[in-house]
Amino acid sequence: MINEPKRPLQSLTIFFPFHNEEDNIVYMIESAVKTGLQIADDLEIIAIDDGSDDSTAKLARSMEKKYPGLVRAIIHEHNLGYGAALKTGFVNSTKDWIFFSDGDRQFKMEDLHLLVDIVASSDQPVVAVGYRMNRKDPFYRRLNAALFNILIRISLGLRKVRDIDCAFKLIPGDALKRVLPLTSDGAIISAELLCRCKKAGYSILEVPIPHYPRIEGTQSGARISVIVKAFMELARNWKRFNTL
Repeated sequence: MINEPKRPLQSLTIFFPFHNEEDNIVYMIESAVKTGLQIADDLEIIAIDDGSDDSTAKLARSMEKKYPGLVRAIIHEHNLGYGAALKTGFVNSTKDWIFFSDGDRQFKMEDLHLLVDIVASSDQPVVAVGYRMNRKDPFYRRLNAALFNILIRISLGLRKVRDIDCAFKLIPGDALKRVLPLTSDGAIISAELLCRCKKAGYSILEVPIPHYPRIEGTQSGARISVIVKAFMELARNWKRFNTL
């Protein structure tokens, strides 16, 4: 009998927030199953539908049936926003490591190995986060993101993190337990997460990750209403984040 090679992580949760991603959800979950089973001995995948008005929720349920005990679908009856969807993922993750990414196919799941290599070789508690190489978004979206990242890096003391909002993060489960509950509901939830992890004593290590154009679906993060809400949320929470 041939022994299977040892996987680098004992257990892993992978989760995605989805909103109107009917053209992407099956691909993302199938990719997560394939990659996750190469990385972890014990795997769970959580698909969070944030009140979609297309077939995303139905497809999430179908993937749950296809992979019983491996894939779990959580459905928000109404659209609660990106931050709320991430918080649903965080509180429902049960494994030693938690990875999350967006459900829009702008990252490839096989690149998760790049983060796993970092945490597997580190001798200290680390949070591994990606930063987007050659970001494949429209100019106005990249400009908004750059300005917002500069503001957050300066105001919250995250100066060494160049791509705070990059949705490609691998977090130790014990770190997540220490920083929950998160209070942000909007775009600054990633900033709050990293700020709390840093103050809890975890090093934040960045890894360059390939980024790809969105092929299907519609981006919502660059809407003026989303941007204004993010700046207002940062203004309301600046003092609290800096006194955690």
